[in-house]
Amino acid sequence: MLKNLSPFEVKYIIDNEKDYKLIDVREVWEYEYAKINGAENIPLILFEQEAVNLDKNQKLILYCHHGSRSYRACSYLVKEGYNDVINLDGGIDAWSENIDPSINRY
Repeated sequence: MLKNLSPFEVKYIIDNEKDYKLIDVREVWEYEYAKINGAENIPLILFEQEAVNLDKNQKLILYCHHGSRSYRACSYLVKEGYNDVINLDGGIDAWSENIDPSINRY
């Protein structure tokens, strides 16, 4: 199932749960410029081939710049049978604006 959660809802999961994976689907240069601590970078262009290494039963939280690329990646995962897929609504831009203003915005 795909969920579109706000930065506040994702922050709650990060602060209170242990069994999740945070995935940044932006390009490498974007990830190097600004990222959420603990995120793994799997650029969208490589996503389908790398997704096979993800646990279908683990909670997966995906983000990009504003949320559209990560939504596409989330939709792919759901189609492939992944059970708990979350898109960070508004992406890292909304995260920086609402949760962690120390993260670079672009």
